[in-house]
Amino acid sequence: MAVFTRTTKNLILKIDEFFDNIELGLLVFREGIKSYLENDMESFSRHLQKVDTLEGNADMLQRSIENEMITHSILPQHREEVVKLIEELDEIIDSVKRSLYEINIEMPQIPSSLNKDFISLTETSTNAAEELIPAARAYFKAPYTVREKLLKVYYFEKETDKLSLNTKKRIFQNMNDIDLAHKAHLRYIIHHIENISDKAQKAADLLSAMAIKIVM
Repeated sequence: MAVFTRTTKNLILKIDEFFDNIELGLLVFREGIKSYLENDMESFSRHLQKVDTLEGNADMLQRSIENEMITHSILPQHREEVVKLIEELDEIIDSVKRSLYEINIEMPQIPSSLNKDFISLTETSTNAAEELIPAARAYFKAPYTVREKLLKVYYFEKETDKLSLNTKKRIFQNMNDIDLAHKAHLRYIIHHIENISDKAQKAADLLSAMAIKIVM
């Protein structure tokens, strides 16, 4: 059974648009990291501006969704959880924006020998968040399919942890040509990238619990 009905069509459109902004933000983040690794700062700046716009759109939609649910008493029995889910998803694009801004400010020197590692880590971490979106969409239309859609979120989150650990081991144990401060800085950037998958997992846990309540 769908959570929303035809009477809440406008709200559904806003939620879909909110999800669209999250998905686009993840794509832009991925391309932004690639641009930085390729030392294409002009392209990196464009991606930074795009993320800034998408994050701003997501924030406005988040507020609008919450206000509409309260004003029109939509889903009063599920409102608190839906609002919390939207907040958790917004945290993902906030993290995306924050990570690119940290890179833009600190300009980390990433050795070219680590480019593949950083690209793999970025793709896997964003994959976890991207797989969350279809599951979140399904909650409002076919909640009984949510849990199976979340399997990939957990898979990619675990893979992100493995890639992060292996990359940090390589940096600290094998790269003797860079100093400890440089290694610590690279670890900090890695943490920002893997944090996206951590936030996806947190949202997935909430969504899974919500779906169980709906289908019971």
